[in-house]
This record gives sequence, structure tokens and C-alpha cells, in this order.
Amino acid sequence: MAAGAAVTTLTTVAGLGVLAGLGADWSDHHRERALLASVVAIGCTVGGAVLWAGLLRFPHLIRGAAVATRLALDGVIVAAALWFVGWVLLSRPTRLLGAATPVPGPAILVATITTAGGAGLAAMVILRAGRPRTRSVLAGVGVTLTALAGLLLSAGIGQSGPVATAVGAVLAPGGLLLLALAARTTEVLDETGVDVMLRGTGYAFLPMIGLSLAACYHEAVGGTFSGAVVAAGVVEGFALVSRHSLALRQVRGYANRLVEREAHFRELAHTDPLTGLANRRGLLRALHEELSPAPVVLLGLDLDGFKVVNDMRGHDVGDAVLVEVGQRLRRTLGPGHVPARLGGDEFAVLLRGDPAGAQRMAERLLLALGGAYQSAEGPVYLSVSIGVAVRSGSGAVEDLLRHADLALRYAKQRGKNRVERYDAGHEDRLRRRTTLEHELRGAIGRDELWLAFQPVVAVPSVRPVGAEALLRWEHPTLGSVRPDEFIPLAEECGMIADLGAWVLHRACHQLSVWLADGHDVWVSVNVSPRELHRPEYVRQVTEALRMHRVPAQRLVLEVTEHAVATDLDELIDRLTALRAIGVRVALDDFGAGYSSLGQLRRLPIDILKIDHSLVTDPEPEPNGAIRSVAAVGMVDMVMRLGHRLGLEVIAEGVTTPTELAAVVAAGCRFGQGLLFGWGVPAEHLAAQLEAASARTGEGPRADGVAVPPRSPVDEVIVASAQGVTVVPVSPVGVPQAGPPESPTGAPVAPVAAAPALAGGGEDGPVRPSQRGAGSTGATRSVQDVGAVDSGREMRQA
Repeated sequence: MAAGAAVTTLTTVAGLGVLAGLGADWSDHHRERALLASVVAIGCTVGGAVLWAGLLRFPHLIRGAAVATRLALDGVIVAAALWFVGWVLLSRPTRLLGAATPVPGPAILVATITTAGGAGLAAMVILRAGRPRTRSVLAGVGVTLTALAGLLLSAGIGQSGPVATAVGAVLAPGGLLLLALAARTTEVLDETGVDVMLRGTGYAFLPMIGLSLAACYHEAVGGTFSGAVVAAGVVEGFALVSRHSLALRQVRGYANRLVEREAHFRELAHTDPLTGLANRRGLLRALHEELSPAPVVLLGLDLDGFKVVNDMRGHDVGDAVLVEVGQRLRRTLGPGHVPARLGGDEFAVLLRGDPAGAQRMAERLLLALGGAYQSAEGPVYLSVSIGVAVRSGSGAVEDLLRHADLALRYAKQRGKNRVERYDAGHEDRLRRRTTLEHELRGAIGRDELWLAFQPVVAVPSVRPVGAEALLRWEHPTLGSVRPDEFIPLAEECGMIADLGAWVLHRACHQLSVWLADGHDVWVSVNVSPRELHRPEYVRQVTEALRMHRVPAQRLVLEVTEHAVATDLDELIDRLTALRAIGVRVALDDFGAGYSSLGQLRRLPIDILKIDHSLVTDPEPEPNGAIRSVAAVGMVDMVMRLGHRLGLEVIAEGVTTPTELAAVVAAGCRFGQGLLFGWGVPAEHLAAQLEAASARTGEGPRADGVAVPPRSPVDEVIVASAQGVTVVPVSPVGVPQAGPPESPTGAPVAPVAAAPALAGGGEDGPVRPSQRGAGSTGATRSVQDVGAVDSGREMRQA
């Protein structure tokens, strides 16, 4: 624009200087003036063309050659219409300026083209610029005035027009001043207001309407059309056609780009951005596109322990592991199959081909994904659980996904790092689980829960000295629900704290009743790890003891060995606080969990309960002696360990007289198990306590409670230097014959009765499920309710 202004300025100054040199009689120099007018017209035309180019490169307006071409064509359309209308008004017969109308000539024609072109382009620049438009208006008006000044100078010099010459001489510096102001303006353009597609169609319709009206008017007044006028019309038509052809081409290109971007974004919508695998939408699309009648196999995969990786190593390492999982899936599966990441650490694979090979492929994936994942902080080890589901025929896609998910959940429930196929039983179990969870939430309010009490006895006298509270659920329609079914469910759904609080209060209430009746017993209650980690649990126990007026030493809280495997420091703090209020603590299932001797020294406990697996499998000799010393040795070892640490020991799960013989031979003084009685309602255990008091000479009960029938224990253990002998006992617990004799004929004194202590359920962490029924003897991983302890009896021992 500076170059165009310079050319225009030099041309104007030179033309006016030459005109002044002709003197006062310059009007008589026709030939010189005609030549000078042509030179001025050509100079202004060149300067105007350079100014046009400047406008086409105006800042914040032109973005590429395509936009500049569109803008130039728009300017040509407006310029052609302006030139045609001007020609109609100034030519015969209209002659709007009358005698002052310049005679058409080459110089005048070129100057008019320059002026119309500058005005048309300036109009488009002003219309298309974003706000604010100050710079655009200054530049556009400046270019228009400069071109108009060149036209007036050419016309005035060539045809003796002093007025036109003077006006042109004034307009020229005015236009140049506006161009200078436009260059110095520093306003910030709001580019968000710039229309990239050059909105609006008025630039096409208005020029054509003006041109058509001018042509009709000229024809109506008897005018004729010269070749220049026809040329202007042709230019207008070609400009319009070119402009719209260019617009159509650009619209088609834009539409093609939209289609490509739509396809790209659609693919992104079906692709997991982290691993590059298909996402859930992509998997669903692939499943819906699988129209072949052959069976379709879907694998559901879940990384075991991935949350620990995120928590301990950070999400960056976790993301790197997920990316590696995606790569291993691709390498293992090969082409034709569809691996997908459904979210988090959950993946799925759509297998195409023979369903018979699904199991083999799942096992290959089990090995491939189970290898170490390398990271900067060291290798990461994970396993994977896989569920396999097959769709036969035209089954619903949603059913296939649900079946794969059920099979996956079953694989995780059975121990993880395994492959499981879907069967209808999985769905039945899930439906029952959902029903149990729903019903369990109202079981306390509907009074469906009750406590069974399993006695803990002193051996070999088999006198009950304590009891373990065992939770039972009797549903009106579901019947007796097993504890190993509803207690883990309560753990998972967050209801274990409510159940534990209910058990604690009911057990303390029953204990207070027995103590008021004169029975010297204690009651144990199992505690869930989640309960222990609650800060308010110590206050809850204290409140229960105060409410039911139970001495704290009469309550034993049992914690399983599995509970101390994690968060040991917090567990120690909580158990220490419980012991500080006088409650005794027992470590249940000892020998079946993960506690080390170092942990055992740190734990604030009072009692060790030997897991029943350590006292099983003794093989009796024909004469009643014990042939296998494995059980005796294990119990003896735990006994010695407990006494070294100042702890009392209880043997759990004693089910046969032979096992009892092994326990007594090892020196253990307290036992619990089916041999000594089932888990029974509180009134049944009260009857056993009355019978035991009668046998030990404490006198009959004042309340006249009847002695129950003969208990399952019909033998008592006596010891001699030669071994342990099983002796039958009468219904009241007295040996039917005198003390046995040794092989030498000397009488053998019975083993002194040991004080009773605390014991766990005969089936370990899980209690029997039916009222009055025995336990299955299966060891569980989590014991949630029940516990026992004897204050005075243990101190006597």
C-alpha cells in the first residue's frame, strides 16, 4: 500500500507540475494536455492496482490465496456494476453532468475502470472485515479517494476542466492521508467476528439488480449500447460465474473434509485413546456386525491387583501397563479378532472362528498377560481372570456381554488367575446374591437374626466354661441362610458393621443373663477387620459393656489370623485400646493364616485358638493308643509357643475322641468342636451349664432347670505314663468304672480338669447355618462373629 501511494503521489505531483508549466494559456495546448492526461491516467491506474494488491493483503482479513481470490472476484462484480451504472448516467442521452461531462477517451476509460475497481474492492473489504472496522474503513476510503482523484485529474487536464482538476488535486492528498492513518492505527481486531466463509449474498444480488435497472432505464430513454458497455456486462457475467464456481468448489472441498473428519471422529468414538484398542462402542459395533450364523465367542478379562499398581506406583505406570496389555493382546490374538478395552483394567476379546479353540486361546492370553511388566521402578506382576461366553444362533448381544461378565466374576470369586466358562448356574448364583443382599438389609429390623452359642469346655472334664456367639439368619421364604454365604456379602456391601454391633449387644445381653443366674462363663464375639479399623469401635464395645453391665474380662473378641495380614500397626493400636478397657483378645484360626512369629510377639492378645487343621488325622492303634504323633506334635508346639508368650491356648474343631486324646496328650486344657456340642440356642446352653453345675457338686439350681439329655461326649480322657486312654462316662459325666489300671496293675489318676477358655466356631471363621445343626468343619478365610474367654478359669489355669 505504501508503494501504491508513492506511485499515485508522484503521478499527481508530476501532472500538476507539468500543467502549471504550461502557463495561464494551458487550455490552448490541446495536444500536450491530452498526452499529459493519458500519462496521469496510466500512473494513477498503476498506483491504484498496487493499492488493490495492498487491500488484498490487509491484516486480519485475508487468509490464503483462496480467500484473496474470492474477495477479488467480489470486487470485480461490484466494480463492473458501478462502472455500468456510471456509464448510463454520464453517457447520452442522460448526460447527468451536462456540458461538464467528459468526452470518452482511452485515458478517461482507464481512469474510470481504476476508480470503479477501487470502489468495489474497498466496499468488499469494509463489509468483510471483522470488528472494529476503523482500519478497514480508512484503508478502503483512502484507496477509493485516491483512484477518484486520478480520474478527476485525468478528466480535468484532458478536457479543460479546472474545477475537476482542482477537486482531484484536493482528493489525492486526502486519500493518501487516510491510507497513512490506516497504517498507524493499532486497534486489536476481534478475530472471532471474522467470517471465514465470507457470509452473505448481497454482493451478488445488489450489483446485478443495479446493472439490470440501469440497462432497462438506458433502453427506455432511447440510449444505445457500445462495445465497452457490452464488455462490462460480459465481465460482470464471467465474474459472477467464476465467483460461484469457486464457491461451489470450496463448498465441495469443505464437505469432503467434513466427511473425512466425521469418519475420523467416528473412529475415535469407537477407539480407546490410551491403548488404541476398540472401546465399548467399538466392541458393540463389531458384535452387531457379526451376522454369520456360526457361534460367537466373547472373552471378558480383568487384571487382578491393578488398583494396587495405581496406588503404589502411580497412574503413569498404570497407564504404561495398560498400553502393554493392549500390545500383548494384539500379538497373541493375531488378525481377525477384536480386542477391546471396556474401561479401567477391564478388557474384552471378540473371537472369530472355531469356538472350540476359545479355551485354548483364553489359556494363551492367561500366560501372555501374566508375565512381568517392566517399569522404571522395577517389574510389575499381575494376573488376569477370564470369563468365556458363547452365543449360539441369533442371541442378543446384551445377553452375550452379560454372560461374559458373569463368567468373569465367577473366575474372580474362585481365586482369580483362571479361566471360567459361563453356565446358567452363574446367573442363578448372581440372582440369589442380589436377593440376599436386598433381604439382608432388613433382616435386623424384621427380627430374622438370632445367636447360637457353641460351648468351650475344659478338657478332659468336658465342663463348659464359655461359649462362642454364632450368628444365624432364618428367612421366612429363603429358609436358613448359611453364614459363609451372607457374612462375606455383608462385608462387601458394607453391612458388616451393623451386623457386628447387633451381635455384640445380643451376646453381651445373654452373657449378663447367665452371670445373673450364677454361671461362671464368658462369651466370645468374632470381629470383622472392617469393624476393627473403624475409630469408633472401641467406644462401641465400651458402651455395650456398660449398657448390659457385663464385666469386661468376661468378653472375648476374636480376630482371625487373616485379619492381621494387612494394616498391622493400626490393628495393634485398636487391640491395645480394647485390652485397656479389660476386654480379652483371641487370635483365631492360628496356624491357617499368615501371621509370623514377629507379628505374634507384637500383637496384644491373650489367647491362641489352634486351627482345627492342626489337630486332625490322628490314627488310633487297636488298643486305643495314638499311633500318629503329628497332631500331638503340632498342638504341643503351639502350646509351648503360647506359654512362652504368656498366652492361653484353645484347640478348635475337635470332632472325635481320638482328636481329643491328641489334644489332651499335648497338654492343651481347652477345646471346642462338635465333640463338645453344636451351636445351640441360648436356653439349650443354659441347660448344659445347669447340668455341669450339678455334676461338679455345686448343687441344684434354685430355678429347677432340668438337666438335658446325655451330651454327645460319652467318654473322658485319662492319662498315664504309658499314654492316653479313652474311658466311657455315665450320662452325668462320671466314669462308669474306677480309674483305669496301668499295665502293671497300678491305678492311674485322671487328668485334672482344666479351666475353660475361649473358643471359636467349629468351622473356623464361618458358623453353622441351621438352628441346632452342626458345622461342616470347613475352614473359611474370614471369621466375622463369635468369640469366647474365661477370666477366672484362665487365671486358675
